[in-house]
Amino acid sequence: ADSAGRVHPEPPQPFRSPYQRDHDRIVHSAAFRRLAHKTQVFTGYQGDYHRSRLTHTLEVTGIARTLGRSLALNEDLVETLALAHDIGHPPLGHAGEDTLDELLADEGGFNHNAQALRIMELLETRYPDFPGLNLSREILDAQAARVKGRAAAAIRPATAPLLETQVVDAADSIAYDTHDADDAIELDFVTLEELLELPIVAEAARRTAERYGELAGTDRRRGVIHELVDMQVADLITTSRAEIVRLGIGSVDQVRAHAGAAGQASRLVAHSPAVSRGKAELERFLFQRVYRSDRVMTVRLAAQEKLTRLFRWYCDHPDAMPPRFRQRAGAVGARRSVADYIGGMTDRYLEWDHARRVC
Repeated sequence: ADSAGRVHPEPPQPFRSPYQRDHDRIVHSAAFRRLAHKTQVFTGYQGDYHRSRLTHTLEVTGIARTLGRSLALNEDLVETLALAHDIGHPPLGHAGEDTLDELLADEGGFNHNAQALRIMELLETRYPDFPGLNLSREILDAQAARVKGRAAAAIRPATAPLLETQVVDAADSIAYDTHDADDAIELDFVTLEELLELPIVAEAARRTAERYGELAGTDRRRGVIHELVDMQVADLITTSRAEIVRLGIGSVDQVRAHAGAAGQASRLVAHSPAVSRGKAELERFLFQRVYRSDRVMTVRLAAQEKLTRLFRWYCDHPDAMPPRFRQRAGAVGARRSVADYIGGMTDRYLEWDHARRVC
C-alpha cells in the first residue's frame, strides 16, 4: 500500500499486489529464462548436479521466503527481489563478468548488479508503453543497493536498504557458501573431511550426527549441507529479530534512517559474530581451494579468451548484432551495446556464436 509506485504510472490491478506483478514480470523475462543455461561457478564441467544461475536463484528464493516470513516482512517483495537478484549475470560465471569488466575499463566497467538495473529499466522490451519492465521503485532501489565498486557511486542510494533487501542479500550468501561447497565435493575439488576442519562445518556435522546417528557417504554429506543451511538461517533470524527489537525499529522510515556506530547506513539483518566468523572461514577456504584452483583457472582462462575474441569481433562487426542492439549503439557506444548483447547470452549460445563467428 505504501509503494512509491513506478517510473511510468500504471493503473493498479484488483487481484495482484504491485510486487506480485513485478514477480510475474521477472519470471516472464528473457533474462530470467536464460539463467537456466548460465554457469554459477563451474564453467565447462560435465554433469548436471552442480548449480546453474537458475537453480541457485530458486534456492536463494526459498531461503529468503523463510527469513522474510519469520521476520514478518513483505513476502511478495522478498520473493520478487530474490528471483531478480542475478538476472544481470553474463555467461561463463564470474569469469565472464571479470572479462567484460576489463574490456569496458575505460567506459565504467561491467557489474552484474548494475547490469540487472539496465535489464529492468532498458534492455527488456516486452511492453509497448515503456522500455524495460517498469518494476516498482522498491525493486529498483533494492537492486541499486546491491551495486558495488566503481559503479556504486552513481547508482547506490545513501539510505540503508529495506529489510526485504537485506534478507535477500543474506539468503544469497547462505546459498552460495553452502551449495558451492556441496558442488565442490561432488566434482572432487575437496572432500567433506577437509571441510570438516572448519569449525562451522564441524558443528553442522555434530548436529547431524546428534539427529540421525552416524551417517556415511552421500547421506552424511547431504545431511551436513542441510544442517549448515539450517544453522545459518536460524542464527540470522534469532540475531536479526533481537537487534530489531532492541533498537525499537517499527517502520520503514526507521529502517532507512538506521545508522551504525560510524554514522553510516548499516544493516539490521545479520548473523551473530560466531557464525559470521565461521562463514568468513568457509569463504576463504572455497576461494583458495575451489574458485582459484588450477582446475578452475585453466577452464576459466579458456572461457575468457573466447568471450574476449567474440566481443572484439562484434566491435568490428556491429551490424551483425540484432537491430535493437545496433540502434542502441548510437546512444551508448558500440562497446557498451556489444557488452549488453554478449551479457545476455547463455554459456552454450556464446560457445555456438563463437564457433560460427570467430573460429
